Amino acid sequence: MSRRSLLKTTAGTAAALGLPMPFIRPARAAGRDTLVFASAEPVTGNWDPTSHTSLGQINFEGFVFGQLFRTPMRPDNPTQIVWELATSQTLIDPYTLEYKLRDGVTFHNGASFSAEDVKATMEYATDPSRPASALYPGQCEVEVVDRLTARVHTKKFGYPASAFQFTGGFMAIMSKDDVKNPSVLAQRPNGTGPFKFVDQKGNTTYLDAFDKYYQGQPILNHVQFAYIGDATTRVLGLLSGNIDVLQRLEPEQYATLQKDQRVTVSRTLSTENKYLHFRCNKKPFDNRLVRLAACHAIDRSQIMDLMGVAGGASSSYISPLKFGYETVPNYPEFDEAKCQALLAQAGFPKGQGLPEIDYITSTGFYPKTKDYGELITAMMQEQGFNVKLNVMETGAWGDVLYQHKGQVPAGNMIDCGWSTGTPEPDMVLRAMFYSKAGPAGGIINGIQDADIDAALSAERNETDLGKRRTLVGKATEVIASKAPSLSLFTSVNLNATRAGLENLYIYPNGPMDAHRADFKSA
Repeated sequence: MSRRSLLKTTAGTAAALGLPMPFIRPARAAGRDTLVFASAEPVTGNWDPTSHTSLGQINFEGFVFGQLFRTPMRPDNPTQIVWELATSQTLIDPYTLEYKLRDGVTFHNGASFSAEDVKATMEYATDPSRPASALYPGQCEVEVVDRLTARVHTKKFGYPASAFQFTGGFMAIMSKDDVKNPSVLAQRPNGTGPFKFVDQKGNTTYLDAFDKYYQGQPILNHVQFAYIGDATTRVLGLLSGNIDVLQRLEPEQYATLQKDQRVTVSRTLSTENKYLHFRCNKKPFDNRLVRLAACHAIDRSQIMDLMGVAGGASSSYISPLKFGYETVPNYPEFDEAKCQALLAQAGFPKGQGLPEIDYITSTGFYPKTKDYGELITAMMQEQGFNVKLNVMETGAWGDVLYQHKGQVPAGNMIDCGWSTGTPEPDMVLRAMFYSKAGPAGGIINGIQDADIDAALSAERNETDLGKRRTLVGKATEVIASKAPSLSLFTSVNLNATRAGLENLYIYPNGPMDAHRADFKSA
């Protein structure tokens, strides 16, 4: 039975199915005080925000941790800044960025927020030893000018402080005392956000409203953050009243839920592009010509037809919501003749002599991955690539996604989305394509290329935003010429909420602002 037919036949009786939910909560017409979010990806079990790049856990952190500022990234104004723990930022000189901080902010453990916490967080998060440091422009030192003034210094590390002008809107601010003891930090999240950690049981994390939140105590008293790996089970939970918020709907689910009065659906452009990454430090994709040939073998228009409302056509390595976005003029397009010419030039005419190519994809998190994985596999096979599709559950896929020093990466190709919480393009470009982003080059593809490094350094080092915008475009052109990865499309967020849930804002990268959310008409 298809997912679509399953929804149609069970939508009215989902509550009676005995769903394997990690929570039991009766639906009520009024007085509802708990928000239940069903996550398509689990949390990692390590509460240190610098320990991961997991989208699921970043969503969780949005409830718990504060940031210097937020960037709502609405399509009509993607670089807008909304101040949070900071009230302003000023570029003092090319290597010094000053933050004025908000007074009266409290951590969940009762400690007062100050510039000391900004110093501890930024120096810790940008340390190259931290797994999430690839998201930031580089290491920094922070000077505490006074209790509510912090200055970020970058001269020692060879890049301008202006690189943090957007990036500060992503970093979860931690307590200086927690940073001093990372083992404690890993065990319990302690932020300044609207909800505080209470407990974790099985796959559900329990949060309570923080009564000392600087914008006032949230209207809702509780949040349950529940990992439910199966997409159909998540939808049935929404229809039965046990779940209030879903993200990453399948297109068929979105179409079905549009017709259901119990649900409100939304479709918004995301900051996420979906990439097919080639393992550039492993044969045969250590050869640039073979990578380009593979790109020319893939007809992305067919993938867009498959994705439907869940995908936006794009010929760039960053989302249109990112600073410096433009269509890349030399982006590899479907061209069978070019594919064959490149294979012949690489010494593999019609694919003869190529090894078997292990293509890893996931199921259960991103929409349609198995479907478009099968499509890409067939396209490449038609051009002579000996591709074998390897579909993994989300957890197993996540275990083999990243490059590790001294280890041969799993597979020859792997697809992945990359979504970040600010308009800053380097949170994508440097993490994906800079030689020093990870222990083996680009953190997923393993690329190490001097031309790409030079182009990325040039755009990062430009302090004039107008000139930098142009250099971001030039950097993406260089990346396209080397093809360490192929960006397939920009993801479109398909979200669903329980009817009557109001004042919940879902950021384009997934986290939610729920501090004023309420079930006013539930």
